Amino acid sequence: MRLPPLEQYYACPKTVLDHFREALQKRLEHPSVPGLLLLLSTLIALLWANSPWGASYEELFFTHFVIGYGDLALSKPLVFWINDGLMAIFFFLVGLEIKQELLQGELSSWQKAALPVYAAVGGMAIPALIFTLFNHGMPTQRGWAIPSATDIAFAVGLLSLLGDRVPFPLRIFLLSLAIADDIGAVLIIALFYTEQLALGALIPGIILLGVLWGLNRLRIQTLGVYAVLAVPIWLSFLSSGVHPTVAGVLVAFTLPIRPRLPWEAFRNGTLRLLSDHAQQPPSPALAVALSEHIERASTAAVSPLHRALHGLHPWVNYGIMPVFALANAGVQLELGGLQEMLLSPVTLGVALGLFLGKQIGIFAFSWASVRLRLAMLPKGVRWSHIYGVALLGGIGFTMSLFIAGLSYGEQYLVLNEAKLGILLGSFLSAVLGIGVLQRTLPKTVPALQKSAEHAH
Repeated sequence: MRLPPLEQYYACPKTVLDHFREALQKRLEHPSVPGLLLLLSTLIALLWANSPWGASYEELFFTHFVIGYGDLALSKPLVFWINDGLMAIFFFLVGLEIKQELLQGELSSWQKAALPVYAAVGGMAIPALIFTLFNHGMPTQRGWAIPSATDIAFAVGLLSLLGDRVPFPLRIFLLSLAIADDIGAVLIIALFYTEQLALGALIPGIILLGVLWGLNRLRIQTLGVYAVLAVPIWLSFLSSGVHPTVAGVLVAFTLPIRPRLPWEAFRNGTLRLLSDHAQQPPSPALAVALSEHIERASTAAVSPLHRALHGLHPWVNYGIMPVFALANAGVQLELGGLQEMLLSPVTLGVALGLFLGKQIGIFAFSWASVRLRLAMLPKGVRWSHIYGVALLGGIGFTMSLFIAGLSYGEQYLVLNEAKLGILLGSFLSAVLGIGVLQRTLPKTVPALQKSAEHAH
C-alpha cells in the first residue's frame, strides 16, 4: 500500500537528492522492473557464455570461495553459494508469501483458493506428463519437474506491462496461481530431490526449528534471533542431504504473523503520546525521546513476517534473482550441435511442457473446476483472459532453472539442453500470452476497477 507523500503531513522541504531518490524509487517499484532485470541478466549470460570470453564465464562461477574458519570452513564454487545459499533467502521469501496467503490472503479460504489451486495442479501435472512422454525410461526422466514451475516475477512483470487494462481479479488469480505453484514446487524439491538422507545431521536442524516455533509461541518478535538460528538450520539441512533451500521455507513458517501491538492500540497510543506533549516547548531532547517511542511502537505494530517481507523483497527482486539468472542462464550454443540440442528429448520435453503443458493444464483444470461447480470464475474475468494467464504460466525460468540444476547437477550437456528448453518454452509462452491478453483485455478501465485497485 502506498501512502500520500510525506509533505502532505509534514512541512519538510525536499532536497535535490530527495527528488532524485523518489524518482528512482518510483521507477524501480514498477511491477515490470524485476522481470526486465531477469531478462537483462539472461541476455548478458547468453552473450557472455557464447562470446570469445565464454571460458571466463565458467571460470568465474566455478571458482571456489571459502566461508568460515578452520575446520568449520566451507569451500564451494561460487555457483553453489548462489544456488544453495542466496536461493535459500529466495525460498525464505517464498515461504513468507505462502504463509501470508494461507493465513490472511487469497488462499485463506477454500472459496477464494479453489480456482487457482485447481489451475496450479493442472499446470504442474500436464507439463510433467509431457516431459515424461519424451524421456520415459531414460536417465533424463529425473527432470520431470522442470517444466512444472512458474516464474512469478516474469509473469507478473509482463502482465503489468498492460497497465490498468488488466482486471484486478485477474491479477489476483495470477498471483494466487503462482503462490499455489510455489507450494507444489517446494514439496517436489523436498520429496523428490533429496539425496541420501543422513538423519543424524538433520536432527539438530529439526530441533532448532522446534526452538523457533517455541519462540513464535512466546511471541518473540526480534527478527535477528530467527536469522541467527536459521544459519545452523541451513547447515544441518545441507549436511543431511535435504536441499538447504527447504530450510528457508521452514524457517519462514516459524515467523510470527501477528504483531505484538494491535493497530488500534498503536494509533491511539501515538495520538495520546503526541497530545500529552503538544504543549511542551520544542527541543532536540523531546524530539529524540518522542521519535524513539514512536519508532519502537511502530516496530511492535508490524509483525516479524511482514517486516521480513517488506525488507527482503528489494534484495531478492533486484539482487538475488538477477544474480541467479546470470549464473545459470549461460547456455553455450554451438551451431554445429544446435539442431541436435533442439531435438533432444530433454529440450523438447521442457520446451513443450512449458509452452503446451502449462496452457493446457491451467486452462483445462480451471474450466473443468468451474463447469463441475468446484470453483467460480472471478467477476469481470472472461475465459479468454484465463487462457492468456495460462500462457504466462508457461514462463518457468527461475524455478525451472533451479530444478534443472537439482535434476542434472554436473551433467553439463543435459543441463544445457534443459536450460535451452526453459528459454524456448518461456519465450514462446511470454510472447503468445501477451499477444492474447493484448487482444482480449478491455481498452478502457471501468471506474469501479480503479477504485478497487486503489483500495488495495
